Amino acid sequence: MESFSKKEKEKLRQKKRKDKQEKREDRKATAQKGQPLDQMLAYVDEYGNISSTPPDPRRKQHINEEDIQIGVAKQSDEAPQEVIRQGVVTFFNASKGYGFIRDLQSQASIFVHINALAEPINETDKVTFSTTMTPKGPNAVDVKKVV
Repeated sequence: MESFSKKEKEKLRQKKRKDKQEKREDRKATAQKGQPLDQMLAYVDEYGNISSTPPDPRRKQHINEEDIQIGVAKQSDEAPQEVIRQGVVTFFNASKGYGFIRDLQSQASIFVHINALAEPINETDKVTFSTTMTPKGPNAVDVKKVV
């Protein structure tokens, strides 16, 4: 004697088998039809958009391999600037021993370490300084407060 739930479960299994068989037949039918290759191709235009039309060969740009730059540009060895600059301390953490100075002329943010100070400085102090180039960028040295 079968219960009601067993009959229902068997009906669901039969329905799943039938659906699976129909899907398999549909896949076979569409695979046999197929599409021409040119309808299956997609192209990318110069703006990165996908389109169904191939790009116009007349608009093709030729690029020299030598012009392609990979990575960071090499820094040129310029003569060190011994110019005394003026700036404002935008940030300084005395406990950690570093800060940043905003150069008044170029508005560049320049790193300063506590070892480069001639006297103690605080934020918003006006200072004079010189710069040295390091692998990470310019550093302020000989930092003095402007009175």
